Parts: sequence; C-alpha cells; structure tokens
Amino acid sequence: MIITPRIALRLALIIAIAVVLQLSFFSLLSVLGVTPDLLSVVIGSLGLLVGAVAGAVCGFAAGFLLDSALLQTLGVSSMVLLSVGYLAGRYREGFEITNSLVAPLLAAGLTALGAAAFSAIQLMLGVETQVSLLVLREILLKGLIAFVLAVPAYPLLRRVLRPALVDDSPARRRILSAARLRSRARRRGGSSHLRGGAPARRVRGVAS
Repeated sequence: MIITPRIALRLALIIAIAVVLQLSFFSLLSVLGVTPDLLSVVIGSLGLLVGAVAGAVCGFAAGFLLDSALLQTLGVSSMVLLSVGYLAGRYREGFEITNSLVAPLLAAGLTALGAAAFSAIQLMLGVETQVSLLVLREILLKGLIAFVLAVPAYPLLRRVLRPALVDDSPARRRILSAARLRSRARRRGGSSHLRGGAPARRVRGVAS
C-alpha cells in the first residue's frame, strides 16, 4: 500500500469514526448478551489492506483513543488492537485473499483472539472480572458477530482505500492483463503446434 498524506488522513478518519461508533452506538447494543466489537473488525480489515506495520499503527492509535475516552488503563486496548492489526497484515503479506469469506473469517478469529487476550490482561492487572464458562461463550459470540460485521465492513474499507492499494492500481492491472494474454498466447501456440505436428508424423510414416 502506498501511504500518502491523503491516505493517512483517510486512515485517521476511519479510526476516529470507528471509535465514535463503538462508544456511541455499538457499546449500547446487546446481541445475545454480548457487545459487538466493531474496532477489532475495522482494525483487522485495515491490516488486511495496508499490511502489518501500518495495521499495527492503526490498531495502537485506535486502542489509545478508546482507552483515553473510557478513562481506563492506558495500553490495554492498544496492545490488543495492535496485535490484531499486525496479525491481519502478516496474513495478507504471506497469503493471497482468493475468497470473499477469508476476510470475515479472519476478522472473526482475530476478534475472538483479541477478546481472550483482553480478558487475560485484565486478570494480570488485577481487574475484577468473572472467570467462568460464560467468558468463553462471550468470546465465541463476539467472533460470530465480528464475522457478520466484516461482511460489509471489509468491502467498504477496501473501496475507501482503493487509490492506495497496489493490487488495485491501474499499472498492476495492466501488467496482470498483459501476463494473462501472453500466457493464453503460449497455450494456444503450443496446442496448434501439437495439432500441426501430428499429420506430419503420419505422412513420414507412410513414406517410409
């Protein structure tokens, strides 16, 4: 991804809007007794789009804003969301996204992992929290809700950041189109050579 001042501004606006939506809307919702985690979905999607380093930076910034707004221990949400953005970016750098379900599934897994890490950090910091099978249920439900949220969120973020994505750049599309054309030409040339070579062998066999 090419980070320009305009794209950096878009990323900052995306993070700010996601934090505001999480605090003002999603934190007030209760789906099967669980609060949806929009921030993990957004940061995971950004990591898939911008890479590991930029995804980690976006996650840290979002977590810092969230902790500051909630007046809670600084760094907890930052560490969790930083890890979500980094892991999503590492996946994108190592593998190609060839299916539309990859992004939602990855967002679901990272959200569940982030919820588990958040609970573990709270326990280590001595924050009073319930430890029971209900915590596991909450983590699984958060992952399921994240899958549903990522279905529209990832394409929307990809559309917003499309000018900076290398995969969607016009030059790359032209290069890929030219490579496909050359590959098709080679395949056609090879098949026509085989079709033309068979009669020649039959003629030499008759002559002998």
